Amino acid sequence: MRRLQTRLRYLLEDFPAVALLGPRQVGKTTLAMQIAEGLDSVYLDLESPSQREKLSDPELYLADHKRKLVILDEVHRVPNLFNSLRGIIDQGRREGRRAGGFLLLGSASMDLLRQTGESLAGRIAYLELKPLDILETDAGAQDRLWVRGGFPESYLAKNDMRSFDWRENFIRTYLERDVPQLGPRVPAETLRRFWVMLAHNQGSPLNAAALARALGVDGKTVAKYLDLMVDLLLVRRLQPWHANVGKRLRKSPKVYVRDSGILHTLLNLATKEDVLGHPVSGFGWEGFVIENLLSVAPERSEASFYRSSGGAEIDLVLTLPGREPWAIETKRRLAPKPARGFYSACEVVNPEARFVVYPGSERFPVTRGVEAIGLKELTELIGLQNRN
Repeated sequence: MRRLQTRLRYLLEDFPAVALLGPRQVGKTTLAMQIAEGLDSVYLDLESPSQREKLSDPELYLADHKRKLVILDEVHRVPNLFNSLRGIIDQGRREGRRAGGFLLLGSASMDLLRQTGESLAGRIAYLELKPLDILETDAGAQDRLWVRGGFPESYLAKNDMRSFDWRENFIRTYLERDVPQLGPRVPAETLRRFWVMLAHNQGSPLNAAALARALGVDGKTVAKYLDLMVDLLLVRRLQPWHANVGKRLRKSPKVYVRDSGILHTLLNLATKEDVLGHPVSGFGWEGFVIENLLSVAPERSEASFYRSSGGAEIDLVLTLPGREPWAIETKRRLAPKPARGFYSACEVVNPEARFVVYPGSERFPVTRGVEAIGLKELTELIGLQNRN
């Protein structure tokens, strides 16, 4: 069972509609079917022409299911539906049905948020389903999750090569079929080159000019490509920490391919040995840690990084609601020790807690108020904040 299931049930009890967002193949439909068990419900896959045809007159069709949970999968395929849903939800409220009417599943974030935000303001809640994280997978399987990533079919494959093949086909399908449906038309080969370039620059500050030169396009086009990958929930843009400090801070965001398995496939790395031998290995671990921690962070948490022109740096500045920032460094070695720049950055950020996340499981002090901690334990610790 996905950890998000309980949260999804709560939202359906409080809102007329809930949008469950996430990249394709992450498990949205499976989770929706689990939610529907024991409920009077109806499911429509709007990628199917025959299923879309049922909604040619949405008011008429949905009137027959007004006391059911209606699950609409790939709802962005019928953008004109949202205006109809508004009227149906408002009519249901007048008749005393105030929550639990619609569960909308979508593979893109910003487009869907814009469409629903225009029509369903105050009537809808949003929830993102991310790939599997370390708290949802087998004990002792951290390296498998890191190498294969968290898409269920990839993680659960019989061996590394089958997992790699699944991810390669996932990438190809996204570029050739899904991106043209979900965003502006971009040549598949161009977008793949861009995605691979981001993988080679995992965890580095965005250099749009260099990417533009390599692709033979202008900076605005690079920005459009990046926006698309972020909107599809495939790439994370981590913004720099900001405060009124008298130092020159780097203003460019850092960019990460969000799923570590997809990252490794873009770099043609199929096994753990392949990954460990690649120069991006350390940055790949950094992105893996960040995604796992943010998957359990409470709503309204703020994530950023700190980097000054003088070399002071913190990989992740995580600010939980109502708390002072936590400074989190990542090291892919069993004897972790932050660089001097981490301590200099902490003097500016003044964090409440300081951690170095490493591949081991023992928790111990490093020096000067810094603790080494395993990824699972820190993820659990942040998850506890979510329940407090």
